[in-house]
Amino acid sequence: MQTIHLKRSRRILNGHLWIFSNEISENLRQFTPGEQVEVLDQKNTLLGTGYINPNSLISARLLSRERLTLDREFFRQRLLEAVRFRERLVADTEVCRMVFSEADHLPGLIVDRYGECIVVQLLTAGMEALKETLLGLLEEILKPGIIVLRNDSRSRLLEGLPLYKEVIKGDPEKLLPIRENGILFEIDPLGGQKTGFFLDQRENRKAFSELVKDGTGLDLFCYNGAWSLSLASAGAVVTGIDSSEKAVEQAMKNAALNGLQGRAGFIVHDVFDYLKQKGQAGSTGYDFIVCDPPAFVKSAAKIKEAVRAYTDLNAASMRMLKPGGLLATSSCSYHMKKEMFMEMLLGAAKDAGRSLRLISLRSQAMDHPVLLAMPETEYLKCAFLVVD
Repeated sequence: MQTIHLKRSRRILNGHLWIFSNEISENLRQFTPGEQVEVLDQKNTLLGTGYINPNSLISARLLSRERLTLDREFFRQRLLEAVRFRERLVADTEVCRMVFSEADHLPGLIVDRYGECIVVQLLTAGMEALKETLLGLLEEILKPGIIVLRNDSRSRLLEGLPLYKEVIKGDPEKLLPIRENGILFEIDPLGGQKTGFFLDQRENRKAFSELVKDGTGLDLFCYNGAWSLSLASAGAVVTGIDSSEKAVEQAMKNAALNGLQGRAGFIVHDVFDYLKQKGQAGSTGYDFIVCDPPAFVKSAAKIKEAVRAYTDLNAASMRMLKPGGLLATSSCSYHMKKEMFMEMLLGAAKDAGRSLRLISLRSQAMDHPVLLAMPETEYLKCAFLVVD
């Protein structure tokens, strides 16, 4: 196993797992993408074992603080630790994120479970090199009937990897509906957004539904209706808006699956245009609004224009709420820090001529744990607000 020496090691000693190309003393051309390496400081003190990719800005990632071989048994134990963690903390381990990359000390690996189906993402050259080993272990440990490989995340392009999707085992079209908080959902693990469902908002959906209970409101960027149906099942009347015809069709099916067609309706429409038209028509007085947009900011360079989009979106939502109405608003962009998120909400309130009271500032569900030494693992912000 080859070694690399770090020019500076404080961040790694503090628990971070990423090593950037300009932190490595060696010429990176001598390494093969995905190759395992020992990581040393300038005094040859061991910092850990990981893998390297000379083609990526994040050139190396640590998997262990020890000197060892990252063999099949190592990954079997690491995967078992992740699974046992979910069994201890998550009530329904049949529908949850089983492996969350760096937060489970398995950088570059995502595994989501939907009943008998698991969806796997290999995001780095190091994990791609271990594809057969990992898939074999996941089948052995989780015993799924369906395995889907969703290697279509654009983050793979930063690793010099191709984008593709593949069914490894079973037929995803035969997947039975999953159940979240007592509500049934048909999902598409092969063609849906992310891995088919937004598991990270599970606890937030439940908490907001318990807060709202009734009234009339909107679910913006509703996708397949998870927020809408959670609210409708609690007694509210909800209209979900999404620009994707396929997503709205799925949301309508899910409403019918739960007998909630009378409380949850869905419209295919661009959310920004919808809010503009409703605002011009003087449509106000909603009891609640959920605003759960996709990531507007993919990089730090785009943060200014993203903040403007978030501000406009939230201001428009606030204008449509009656005094004392409730807003659940989110950002899944890591580059939108908590402080920036709160400042954006204040700016939106000013633009809308409203004032805000914060009920709760929340994050991702417990099956998406945060590695405290890596702020990159905490990406979701979800604020519950009273809009006066």
